[in-house]
Amino acid sequence: MLPETTPEDDGTTAPPTRDRPPAARVTLRADLRAALVDATAAVVLTAVVFVFFWARMESGDSATVAVMPFMDDAGMYWMYLLSQAFGWSGLLWAWGTVMLGLLLSGPRPARLTVSPQVLERWHRTTSLTTMALMLAHALMFAAELVRYEDQVGWAKRLWVGFADAFVPGWYDSGTGRIAIPLGQGALYLAIPLGLLFYVRHRIGANAWRRLHRFVIVVYVLSVWHTLLYGTNVWYGEWPRTVLWLLQLPVTVLLLLRLLRPARRAERLGAPGRRGSGSLPGWVLRAAGRIAAAAVVVGLLAVVASGHDGGRDRPAHPPVSSPHAPETE
Repeated sequence: MLPETTPEDDGTTAPPTRDRPPAARVTLRADLRAALVDATAAVVLTAVVFVFFWARMESGDSATVAVMPFMDDAGMYWMYLLSQAFGWSGLLWAWGTVMLGLLLSGPRPARLTVSPQVLERWHRTTSLTTMALMLAHALMFAAELVRYEDQVGWAKRLWVGFADAFVPGWYDSGTGRIAIPLGQGALYLAIPLGLLFYVRHRIGANAWRRLHRFVIVVYVLSVWHTLLYGTNVWYGEWPRTVLWLLQLPVTVLLLLRLLRPARRAERLGAPGRRGSGSLPGWVLRAAGRIAAAAVVVGLLAVVASGHDGGRDRPAHPPVSSPHAPETE
């Protein structure tokens, strides 16, 4: 969630010891209190997105209804709309916390007037809010599935809702067979990787730092899940364009962070330990930089070409839509 060392650190700083004064540590309880303002803003944004989705469904412009005409009833499927809203605000918060993390772990822009301490606090609170939004997204999806299975008893309804939303591989319908496990993977990685920060004094700063690098995998899985299962970005319209454009600064910052890491021990020419049969550290660091550069080039090509895997909107609106032509 934030770098354990400063740009001047040579990477040899010893991990925090157990006799460190407790007051010097950042605690989960303190960050939860600090995250209240951030979480409130996230809830407000979720409400705005929910109203937007409701209005599009009522007007007949909903991409979700174009995909699934039977859902043309905002009052009945409000939990699904709320799940979508939590998912979108969660993705935006994930984008924000990843951007903050990349700023903290790489060279800071000269024009950035905010202190590193403030950025670190923002990064921690937005990370906690992101985890909460992801969980709320999954819970509302499960609640909609429980409501939908109204022809069976409550025990089976609860099990189906839980299993489809939280058990990898259980959901067996359409695109969700791939998309839902991707989202579950993001959720199940985000929570432990995010909360490990608060026990880094027990596992060691170096171990925590190595594990925390996998947070970028959480973000990639989240975006992939959205592209596959977010009906609002299936078509080549502005929501999909915005989603792609938001990935540009992430990939550029990731590349800069790999080219010019804050810690000297992670720089390309820095000597690294070499064990028996292992590759030199500079080889691994160079491979990482090449991979990141390839991602940036690929993303630019996708945005420029428009061939991003999107789908064409149906030529005719669904019959259940208010804008559908009347039939005799």
